[in-house]
Amino acid sequence: METWPVVAWILLIAGWCDTVQARDFTAQDIIYLYPSTTPYPGGFKCFTCENARDNFECNRWAPDLYCPRDSRYCYTQHIMDSSGESVLVTKRCASLEHCREAGCQETKHRGEKICTTCCEGNICNLPLPRNETDAFFSPSPLNNSERHSIHSLTLLLPVYILWLLLT
Repeated sequence: METWPVVAWILLIAGWCDTVQARDFTAQDIIYLYPSTTPYPGGFKCFTCENARDNFECNRWAPDLYCPRDSRYCYTQHIMDSSGESVLVTKRCASLEHCREAGCQETKHRGEKICTTCCEGNICNLPLPRNETDAFFSPSPLNNSERHSIHSLTLLLPVYILWLLLT
């Protein structure tokens, strides 16, 4: 019997054991594919789950769906016990009204802490808020098309002024 099949199985099992132990997602775990069509202009996705036990379980089973047209942000609520361990995680698409209460607050129920945050952008709600530094809402004053227009204008304005001076 040849030894290479045995070695291959050992390497395969060893590699599988290393990957099973990971308990959190990183930005490298998200594979950005070629641009796809969206159901409407400016369409985006958020991680979505309801009362998951931790961030890994939430992100792992989050359905890959576009947010409704009336949503603009990704919402995350993280409930932690007194030691800072996750109790419940909820993530969803949200409108402005749902994002006004961002921040952290202590509860009287078993010393739990609830942190809420909102972000703007495609699957931007990957991490969990754990403290006041992480739990914030800072809406972008401009959407992507407005940013692009202003950026183009700031690039063209000096060229136009130079052209006026030279003619």
